[in-house]
Amino acid sequence: MDYDIFENFSRTRLLAGDGMMERMAATRVLIFGVGGVGSWCVEALARTGIGHITMVDSDIVAPSNINRQLPARVDTVGLPKTEVLARHILSINPLAHVEAVQARYTPQTAADFGIEGFDYVIDAIDSLADKADLILRCTDPATAPRRAFFSSMGAARKLHPEMIRTAEFWKVEGCPLARALRTRFRRAGVYPRRKFKCVYSPESLPHRAEGDSGINGTFMHTTAIFGLTLASLIVEQEYNVGG
Repeated sequence: MDYDIFENFSRTRLLAGDGMMERMAATRVLIFGVGGVGSWCVEALARTGIGHITMVDSDIVAPSNINRQLPARVDTVGLPKTEVLARHILSINPLAHVEAVQARYTPQTAADFGIEGFDYVIDAIDSLADKADLILRCTDPATAPRRAFFSSMGAARKLHPEMIRTAEFWKVEGCPLARALRTRFRRAGVYPRRKFKCVYSPESLPHRAEGDSGINGTFMHTTAIFGLTLASLIVEQEYNVGG
């Protein structure tokens, strides 16, 4: 079957126009973390026509991922998440430039990813220390992406999609992860040098299972909406360029 990019993205093109479609085909996005949030962000970006996607994640698919993560199926357990997603993206858009990096972002590996060479960076990682360092790097003018940086706050223990929203980092309310990050910055006396937008929800459901393993429960529809909302921030910014 021949691939026709104009036909496959024709419904997007009706709203976006040729100029936006060309910009998105040339846009370079780097996403850290392709789990319950990040994988759905990648899906939306690929189906919108983003032409260059680099994914960074060190994890392999586990059975516990199947309830919410796009690359997680019974037949993909044990495979690197980025590898599975790369094949998936190319099945949507064979003309896309996709890079699957099985690695972890840390303060020690930060310089390896060339953040400043990307148009957008998406943060969908969980580790507090790594997330804080990524925020600082992506808001430092010397190492920031060319256009924008967007970050996901905590997506676990959520039920109601209507409570998911966006706000500038310092205006995020009711999110324990955002609160922990702000506390960390204040104690270190080091702060983000630019404003950046976050996806978050103030909701926090109680655990209903017996015992407490220290792992938070999740519903797929809410983690996916976090990821789709992150993708929408890129799409909105590209749309407004031609507005």
